[in-house]
Amino acid sequence: MTLANSKFGTAQPVKRREDTRFLTGHGRYLDDTVPSGALFAFVFRSSVAHAEITELDITEAEAADGVHLVLTADSFEAAGGTNKMGASIISNRDGTQGAAPVRPVLATGRVRFVGEPIAMIVADTLEQAKDAAELIGFDYDDLPVHMDVSEGGPAIHPEAPDNVAYDWGIGDAEKTDAAFKAAAFTTKVEIGDNRIIANSMEPRGCWAAIEDDRLRMEYSGQGVWGLKGSLSSTLGIDKTDVHVTTPDVGGGFGMKAFDYPEYFMVAQAARTLGRPVRWQADRTESMLTDNAGRDLVSTAELAFDKNHKITAYRVNAVSNMGAYNSTFAQFIQSDLASKVLMGGYDVQAAYFSNQGIYTNTTQVDAYRGAGRPEAIYVLERALDYAARELGVDAMELRRKNFIPADKFPYTSVTGELYDVGDFHKVLNRTEVEADMAGFTARKATSAKAGKLRGLGVCYYIESILGSPDETAHVEFADTGRVNLYVGTQSNGQGHETVYAQMLHEYTGIDIDLIDVIQGDSDRIATGGGTGGSRSVTTQGTANKAVAEKTIETFRHFVAEQLGAHEVAFEDGAFRAESSNTVMTLIEAADAARNEGRDDLLNVTASTTLPGRSYPNGCHVAEVEIDPDTGVTEVVKYTVVDDFGVLMNPMMAEGQVHGGVVQGIGQAISEHVIYDEDGQLLTATFMDYGMPRAADMPMIDFHSEPVPSTANVLGMKGCGEAGTVGALAAVANAALDAMWERGVRHADMPFTPQRVWQMLGGT
Repeated sequence: MTLANSKFGTAQPVKRREDTRFLTGHGRYLDDTVPSGALFAFVFRSSVAHAEITELDITEAEAADGVHLVLTADSFEAAGGTNKMGASIISNRDGTQGAAPVRPVLATGRVRFVGEPIAMIVADTLEQAKDAAELIGFDYDDLPVHMDVSEGGPAIHPEAPDNVAYDWGIGDAEKTDAAFKAAAFTTKVEIGDNRIIANSMEPRGCWAAIEDDRLRMEYSGQGVWGLKGSLSSTLGIDKTDVHVTTPDVGGGFGMKAFDYPEYFMVAQAARTLGRPVRWQADRTESMLTDNAGRDLVSTAELAFDKNHKITAYRVNAVSNMGAYNSTFAQFIQSDLASKVLMGGYDVQAAYFSNQGIYTNTTQVDAYRGAGRPEAIYVLERALDYAARELGVDAMELRRKNFIPADKFPYTSVTGELYDVGDFHKVLNRTEVEADMAGFTARKATSAKAGKLRGLGVCYYIESILGSPDETAHVEFADTGRVNLYVGTQSNGQGHETVYAQMLHEYTGIDIDLIDVIQGDSDRIATGGGTGGSRSVTTQGTANKAVAEKTIETFRHFVAEQLGAHEVAFEDGAFRAESSNTVMTLIEAADAARNEGRDDLLNVTASTTLPGRSYPNGCHVAEVEIDPDTGVTEVVKYTVVDDFGVLMNPMMAEGQVHGGVVQGIGQAISEHVIYDEDGQLLTATFMDYGMPRAADMPMIDFHSEPVPSTANVLGMKGCGEAGTVGALAAVANAALDAMWERGVRHADMPFTPQRVWQMLGGT
């Protein structure tokens, strides 16, 4: 049953329902939900990157006006907490486990990065808490700082000799080596990927309270069930006594999917004091302590036969893991990247290795794509270099090496099973939409104005899934409204609109009667949260399943109500056989409630996807560079994406626009800078190069779908696609522009000073 032509059904450009409240000031973000009378928490942090703590005197701070509690590692543990953050550890190439040093909730004995939490002050006002922090006696003996992303140097952890967090690899090293030895041509290039900060519109924060003898935690995150489990284990509380919720969340980008020390400190303080406690990071605090992204250097090698067919590839990456392991950061920087590396190309041998290095910086989360942008960036930059070295057209080099459409399903050399794809069709459409034939004329026009113009291409493929499991629950409320409970968490992506569209399409329920409920560990028992572009595929599949189950749940009851032997469900209503008598689901729910059939009013369905989906597409960027100033401007941008079946084309385009802006931001202006002592120099928006609207081009978006076979809706995720493609497209365009001036190597970010120096400025 489908209502595909419905005004509010799927595949329709329905405007985002949630925007009305967001744009009129009626959103309910974390600060809007704090209980009255909540105490304020402020975190006293390390001012140095590496030191032994020789004194921590909180006596005066505890006696300060308005102070209720000063929490340290000792008092945290004395109250029953385990002063240890969790982290997933991967296996090294030799089969041993990666390094697993303890990351404390509150520093004990030693600090390892600027901003590491040492104590938390809880007071009546934030100003009192900050004033009390000034009274803490903190003394230390400096230790050497390790800022190089390389083996050796001053040790950060005794558990990590030479500061190596892990040494991981995948692929067939022997087969790859043999292919390189037999190759007609080989290319090799080192590619840097600059460190960036997530900078969500709403900084991280949380509040905790004791409600009915249970711990209530509300925080601005990307899912509630992971934190529920972490709070239970870290604080020694039974899971049933932990209730985690999220309100509206102002941006996540993967950064808010992690556990952070403040959540455990605030929860422990609320338990100790028996009063609500709130904490909200300011912008500089976020820049110091949020998990950052990227920050790796890769050496990529490609082997070709005499016809320029890629026979093998080899990539070695070195990743900055920061001061500690962070939840699943080891997996993000290694395994996830391998899932997509070289994914769109028909290659017979490959080897990918990655070494994680600890440094005295904050921990790394490869956000904005969880490992995918790094992998695609390396591959597409390497292909661009190879095309130049071989003297061949970059587009034709890609065409020659694409996995042909008739080879799907296709298992890649890294073990990914790609279900469908038609990369030639997408690339051909891109050439037309980007007017690549007219580039020569545009380049000449730019030259007359004294500008260097370059064109860059990136063809990407992503691996989308995360957890394959998801749950949806439909509740017919006595108010006449319908609640759809979901296991994902919107951070601004528009889930409330898309999910309501889905339920409307499959059930005929008026979209204005549907409320999407998310982020509450009591109201829905399980969920995978949001991350890795999994929401629309996993949650969408569960939404369809619960809609179908709801129809079947009511079918027999409705037949009885209509006096029919059987009823069919079509066009949004039940219809009795050989009759014009109909009953909608809303009418059926009202009838069930009137007859005491409450068992029909709540329906739950859980689904497990059999495999991943693989969105892919082509980005073409054109840049102009002023050689006198080094200013680089993206002047034309075209995207053709294969997202499979689009649930809401307008929102998919919006996701791409936002992602492209993020990618351009990293390529042109964003860069985290630390000094040699580990102090963050880009700790405000005055110093950190956030992209601005005035710096962005118009983005031309087109869809060329090949429906996925890995889910019943034919969908592929789109949340990260814009960033994944933008990095390499812009970087390749910048190098193309500077090539005529003799520049042969160029890494992001293309800030005016860096570009001017690349062009020979002194």
